[in-house]
Amino acid sequence: MCGRFALVQGPKELEDVFGVPEVEPFPPRYNIAPTQPIMIVTAGVRREPGSNRPERQAALARWGFIPSWVKDTAQFPLLINARAETAAVKASFKAAMRHRRVLVPASGFYEWKGTGRKDAQPYWVRPRHGGIVAFGGLMETYAEPGGSEIDTAAILTCEANATISHIHHRMPVVVRPEHFSRWLDCVGNEPRDVADIVRPVEEDFFEAIPVSDRVNKVANAGPELQERAEPAAERPEPEKPKGDQLSLF
Repeated sequence: MCGRFALVQGPKELEDVFGVPEVEPFPPRYNIAPTQPIMIVTAGVRREPGSNRPERQAALARWGFIPSWVKDTAQFPLLINARAETAAVKASFKAAMRHRRVLVPASGFYEWKGTGRKDAQPYWVRPRHGGIVAFGGLMETYAEPGGSEIDTAAILTCEANATISHIHHRMPVVVRPEHFSRWLDCVGNEPRDVADIVRPVEEDFFEAIPVSDRVNKVANAGPELQERAEPAAERPEPEKPKGDQLSLF
């Protein structure tokens, strides 16, 4: 799954990679969590031949997908991920998979590996050569009972590749730049037409770096979260006092 990610590059890089115009300034975000606003890239307004309107546009959405048919959001589970293999047929996601596919810009994501201890070992998973990556996503505009509307989104996941599978069996879908237009074109491409995109990215695309458990707390949001830390399973146990030594603890 994908339960935390980061976006630390600035608006200029976002504009260059995704071809979106005039992205509003935003600070680096090192620990993006569910229910927070996330950046998404959508297809622009359908263009007439010769139009100079942008092909794509950037927007903000709440990370936590709410289908349009939900009556009581308090009783509905938080949907931050959607399984790519079943999104086209699941009641919650099938309309969005057909009509509202988006891209989610990211610098990478965090994943946790169970260690057999109380706490799992977190990893910072980033593109091996740096830069921004695009996760496949779905969007839904939910109309609240009071009449206001909120854009919501989920990140698509697929089976993990060999680089990630030793940490977790799922990973975000990565949409490569050459597939951006086809992915976002929900008029010309049905889910079956983009099925080749929602597969695990090649094994050497990501690298996984063990980091400290400071990332577990949403309040921690600085660059130190991505610094390498010795995995908990490999840390030596504290040396036990010898028989003729006194331990105060």
